[in-house]
Amino acid sequence: MKYLEEVKMMTLKYAPSVAGALITLIIGFWLSGFLARRVRKILTKREVDESLVPFLSSMVGVGIKVLVLLSAASMFGIQVTSFVAIFSAMAFAIGLALQGNLSHLAAGVVILIFKYYKVGDFITVGGQSGTVKEIQIFNTLLVTVDNHLVIIPNGSILSGSIENFSAFDTRQLVMTFGIGYDDDIDAAKALLRKIAEENTSVLNDKDITIFVGELADNSVNFGFRVWVKSEDYWPTMREITETVKKEFDKAGIGIPFPQMDIHLHKKGDA
Repeated sequence: MKYLEEVKMMTLKYAPSVAGALITLIIGFWLSGFLARRVRKILTKREVDESLVPFLSSMVGVGIKVLVLLSAASMFGIQVTSFVAIFSAMAFAIGLALQGNLSHLAAGVVILIFKYYKVGDFITVGGQSGTVKEIQIFNTLLVTVDNHLVIIPNGSILSGSIENFSAFDTRQLVMTFGIGYDDDIDAAKALLRKIAEENTSVLNDKDITIFVGELADNSVNFGFRVWVKSEDYWPTMREITETVKKEFDKAGIGIPFPQMDIHLHKKGDA
């Protein structure tokens, strides 16, 4: 009987705490799942990068679950301050060990949220140029024009300048072509304009600018500026370069190259 009395007293004593802890755990875990799904939905609606959505939503869910567990433990009279101190010490130690990686993590989150560039963009960062293959939490993967994979830490990207050549739908193609001083400037200028107007990748609704830009040592240099779609930039540059050479040859317009006149003097000549 005495044993049953003790069990009864213990039950009466701890029943409210147990019930409160169970209710807290049930509601808290449900709330963590609800908020995690809500965060996921908001991030997806705002078109945040897919690799960041599960990371942030799971972070929210885990964070709330930890708080719920600490609250439930306190209902049993457990001192949670010691747990907090242990967690803080562990977080500090991990933070020191992963200091560099954490900066890259933070930079990766910033890049994904503010969309300085996206997968498929052609960018120049940290002295490297290439097409963005993947934006990871810690690194950005670039593929160079000669098909090399370059892995750049996100922290170093944010610490320097970012040049995004694909940020806009159109780009201005700027080229320079030289002719000889004995060639007809007006004929060369008209031919360059004809080449620009007949190229199907050149946007004729935007300005086509052809002008004499420099009287160089060996040539008269024309500035050649047209607008193209960003994805057509490199193919159009190669196509126009080849076309100019062929059309100049047909028209008898020379493309000079650097040269030097050397005069030989006999010994004793003045």
